[in-house]
Amino acid sequence: MSSEDVDVSPRGHRRLTDPKAMRAVAHPTRLALLEALARREPLTATEAAQMVGESPTNCAFHLRTLAKYGFVEEAGGGTGRSRPWRRAHIGFSVEGSDPAGDPEATIAAAALSAVLWDSWLERIRKVAAVRSAFPEHWNKITSFAESVFYLTPEEAESFQADLNAVFLRYRDRLDDPSLRPEGAVPMELVQFTFPADALRPLED
Repeated sequence: MSSEDVDVSPRGHRRLTDPKAMRAVAHPTRLALLEALARREPLTATEAAQMVGESPTNCAFHLRTLAKYGFVEEAGGGTGRSRPWRRAHIGFSVEGSDPAGDPEATIAAAALSAVLWDSWLERIRKVAAVRSAFPEHWNKITSFAESVFYLTPEEAESFQADLNAVFLRYRDRLDDPSLRPEGAVPMELVQFTFPADALRPLED
C-alpha cells in the first residue's frame, strides 16, 4: 500500500491509488461487507454473515483480505470468527484513470468502477421494485431525479465541492453512533455526474 493511498486522518475518506487494493475490494462480497459495516459496526464474521447472506467462514476470509489491504481493522476483543471488525475509513473513492499514467492502476480502477456501478444500479432497481410497499414516511424520503446543468469545468468542480460540503455536515455520525439522533436511519445517495456530450457517438 502506498503512503498516498490512505488519508492520514483517523477514519477519514480513502482515495484509492494502489492497484492491488483496488483489485482486492472489487469483489461483491467484500463490498457487501463494507456496506454492512457502514450500517452497523463492529461486526464479527458470524454477524456479518447474517447480513450479507454468506457463510461465517467465507465472511471471515473476506474480512481478513479487506484487513490486509487496509479497508477494515480489528475492533478489539474476540478471536477467530468471534473477532469484531470495523471499517478503517468511512468511505473510499477511485479515479477513472491514473493521473500519473500507470496503466495497471487505470485497468484496476476500471474493473473496480464496473463492479461498483453494477452494485449500485442493481440496488436502485431493487428499491424501485419495492418502493410502492414502503411505509409512507420511507416513501417520502426516497427520491429519483435527473437534471441537466450547463456548467464550465470549473463551475462543475465547484458544484461538486458544494454537494460534498452538504454531506460533510453529517460525516461525524458515520463514525460515532452516539451522535445519531433518535429516529435516524442509514440513508444512501448514489450520485452520477458526467458530461452529457460524452454519450454522443464519436465523430469520424
